Amino acid sequence: MSVVDDALSRFPAPLRELMLRHRELIKFAIVGGTTFLIDSGIFYTLKLTVLSEKPVTAKIIAGVVAVICSYILNREWSFRNRGGRERAHEAFLFFFVSGIGVVLSFIPLWISSYVFNLRVPEVSLSVENIADFVSAYVIGNLLQMFFRFYCFKRFVFPDETMPDVHTVEELDRPDLDRT
Repeated sequence: MSVVDDALSRFPAPLRELMLRHRELIKFAIVGGTTFLIDSGIFYTLKLTVLSEKPVTAKIIAGVVAVICSYILNREWSFRNRGGRERAHEAFLFFFVSGIGVVLSFIPLWISSYVFNLRVPEVSLSVENIADFVSAYVIGNLLQMFFRFYCFKRFVFPDETMPDVHTVEELDRPDLDRT
């Protein structure tokens, strides 16, 4: 029994069924949390050092690195049971969709920084950092998350081989790969 199966077996049957039905979304969210940490770490490192005057540039660099990590994790874990596309075509679609996602994630930061002018010296450093966090990481990431999940399932990793729903009874079948 895999670690995932062992963890799922501890949940009540109705919740387990729901989690199995939405396992790709859960894995996608875990990958998103991981790449959020990567993105945040790079963004704030750059913003507080070499790119202090260019927060959008810092966000773009952080976003690109996070997208590369996201491709590897999503391809090998979240959507590993999907397929049907040649890898080069799949990678192109992934990075194209993710590029649009990066743009979606920095538009709220651009508005916060340059339309509302929430930058030092007009506001305090604390207000600037809170505004940057809310605009880039809350609003921006929510925009790109919904867009990317839809596009990944629909276009990048089409489901041509596996049914989308698993039942509680399938947990007992060792011949199914549920990772």
